[in-house]
Amino acid sequence: MPMFDQEVVVLMGSGSIGEAIARRVSSGRRLLLADYNETNLNNVQQRLQEAGFVVETIKADLSSRDSIKAVIDKAQSMGKGIKYVINAAGVSPSQTTPERVLKVDLYGTSVLLEEFGKVIMNGGAGLIVSSQSGHRLPELGNEINQQLATTPTEELLNLDILQPSVIKDSLADYQYAKRENVLRVAAESVNWQKRGARINSVSPGIIMTPLALDELDGPRGAGYKRMFNSMVTKRPGTPDEIGDLGEFLLSDKAQFITGSDFLIDGGITAQYWYGDISEVRGSGHVEKGK
Repeated sequence: MPMFDQEVVVLMGSGSIGEAIARRVSSGRRLLLADYNETNLNNVQQRLQEAGFVVETIKADLSSRDSIKAVIDKAQSMGKGIKYVINAAGVSPSQTTPERVLKVDLYGTSVLLEEFGKVIMNGGAGLIVSSQSGHRLPELGNEINQQLATTPTEELLNLDILQPSVIKDSLADYQYAKRENVLRVAAESVNWQKRGARINSVSPGIIMTPLALDELDGPRGAGYKRMFNSMVTKRPGTPDEIGDLGEFLLSDKAQFITGSDFLIDGGITAQYWYGDISEVRGSGHVEKGK
């Protein structure tokens, strides 16, 4: 099939979860991988090409609007339109500063929703990979929810609720970022609907990825391991389990679903709020799953 007759799939973030979703929706389409780490890009590209996918890459920074626009420009040059966009990019609170967490996971995701919402093709769909951490915050109230959902993107980081005097560490910033992702997906879905397109999010629990391994080996590792005993699965999840849900949400089988978030965490968030708190929470903070 000629290149310009093919639809394009964009994957932001070349990690295990994003790859699992992309594998399920990229057959017969052209796939653009975007990531800040060029070594990861090259490794995933080679793996997917060897599996028969048509793949191009671009170095990208989720925290930069110009970089996201460059990804869109390249994607539009690859085929007849952007059919699917998957955002699986992000940073771990154990790996970086609170400011970087907000810049990438909160601001960057908001820019992506806004910019791709301007170009997604009719019948297209998007998926934001958020995290169970967003479900660990208590109810913020309608006023703050509205601020996180609808504040103009370039003003988001100025919100009082996101200032260092309020949020004290990277983990808390991560929680707020992931709560904002879910709220923003709902708000931006209104604009996506104007183009005949859908956008949803998934909130994974503890999924065995390199990022999760960093967390398991970090200061909160013991708490995570205690969590497994309270889960229905007695184990962490796998990228393929997130891939199966992602495939469904992007497909026409989910054409009546948009602006929604899907928690996929083995039941641990329910345990956190309603179960044996001493077992799930342990002696310290037990959060973050993606």
